[in-house]
Amino acid sequence: MSELRHAASVTVAAAPEAVYDLVSDVTRTGEWSPICQECWWDEGASGQVGDGFTGRNVTPERTWESRSRVVAADRGREFAWEVGAGYVRWGYTMVPVGGGTELTEHWDFLPAGQAFFAERFGESAGERIAERTRQAHEGIPVTLAAIKRIAESG
Repeated sequence: MSELRHAASVTVAAAPEAVYDLVSDVTRTGEWSPICQECWWDEGASGQVGDGFTGRNVTPERTWESRSRVVAADRGREFAWEVGAGYVRWGYTMVPVGGGTELTEHWDFLPAGQAFFAERFGESAGERIAERTRQAHEGIPVTLAAIKRIAESG
């Protein structure tokens, strides 16, 4: 199985550390994500590598919760997490650019996730993966535009 990936970037008129502080606060995810409407940390979690959180996702077809674990937490550089047992990796990288930050959102549908979908959905797994891929391609620019707006207004 191959990895499915997508990334897009936006320039934000804010320091990398400020952008990191915003995107690493998963409790604010519902302010910018078109699908993940809310997230909450596990008790005692503070956003460090290994910390877990739950996200509530909503589409017209269904609502579901997913468990995630932080896999990168480098203030001003990268914040990332994996959904489930390494099924999908989502993350943000920050690079300083003339008076601001180039913020890139990354999405990787990992081989473990593809195998999980094949087991869970059988013959319709390909359609389900294609739908998730479409949602990532459409959602990332929406997410980045909202983060830019929030970061620059605050």
